[in-house]
Amino acid sequence: MHVVELTEPGIFEHRERPRPAPGPNEVLVEIRHVGICGSDVHYYELGRIGDYVVTDPLVLGHESAGVVAEVGRDVDHLDSGDRVALEPGVPCGECAQCRSGTYNLCPDVEFMATPPDDGAFAEYVAWDADFAYRLPDGVSTRSGALCEPLSVALHATRRAAIDLGETVLVTGAGPIGAMVVKTARAAGAGDILVSDVVPSKLDRAREMGATETINVSERSLEAAIDDITGGDGVDVVVEASGATPAIAATTTVVRRGGTVVCIGLSGDDEIPIATNELVDKELDFRGSFRFRNTYPDAISLLERGVIDVEDIIDFEMPMADLTAAFERAQEPDVVKGMVAVGSE
Repeated sequence: MHVVELTEPGIFEHRERPRPAPGPNEVLVEIRHVGICGSDVHYYELGRIGDYVVTDPLVLGHESAGVVAEVGRDVDHLDSGDRVALEPGVPCGECAQCRSGTYNLCPDVEFMATPPDDGAFAEYVAWDADFAYRLPDGVSTRSGALCEPLSVALHATRRAAIDLGETVLVTGAGPIGAMVVKTARAAGAGDILVSDVVPSKLDRAREMGATETINVSERSLEAAIDDITGGDGVDVVVEASGATPAIAATTTVVRRGGTVVCIGLSGDDEIPIATNELVDKELDFRGSFRFRNTYPDAISLLERGVIDVEDIIDFEMPMADLTAAFERAQEPDVVKGMVAVGSE
């Protein structure tokens, strides 16, 4: 089968590998679509993310969907020909986190496109059948692939416990920020404010449901939120940019008794947080890591038309042009690139 390997920063090589055979509880999936994630781009550019370093050729891509080509002998809930979305993390199932239900925090998770585990820029992937979810008619494999970033947003929205009518600030209008706008709207949020430095992304955020946008290259976030809320602050902040100024401002722009949820990963090891505000305002300050138990709900939202995810896609290119796709994905105004591995 054909795969594309990252062999060193900025270098993809097209190679042939043996087609994998599914294990007893696995399915062999013919991959159709894979989204380009920011983490993929970081590995492509730098060959590492924090302590995760690409030392051997690595297949990137973890936002994926395709068609079941073969099922393992113990799989009885999927059949050949089923279209599926693949949840990219398979936890160990034995550690304390897995036993408590917080399997997204499993320290021994096998996660696609995270060294040393290969991802989905390949014709076929053998994957645990418990983490392959059938796509209903009317939900494309493009949308199925985007269940991954949608799941990130769903998990963050749940961590934020957004209530009906609450004012939500989303910092960062990239793919995750855009998805949070959609999930916050679905959760019943009132006003949804979005900040970024790229005007075209802010325009897109409005099209996706934001009620107001803030260009923080022209106006400070703190001043803008003070004006918009009359000095009260927002009920919830979901930080999806990883930008140091945005993270540092979260405790200032949220109201007393409000909630801050951080998704974005910063390139800085240390960021000053106003801990006096954290205490004095009695804030809930939470992290949100990947997702758990979200794929069925994500697929249901897509099937019922509550959320549309394909409007975040800026372009689609074949896997044969993967280098060009990754170069385009780095353009400032691009929200999401999609790679076609096989035909729908």
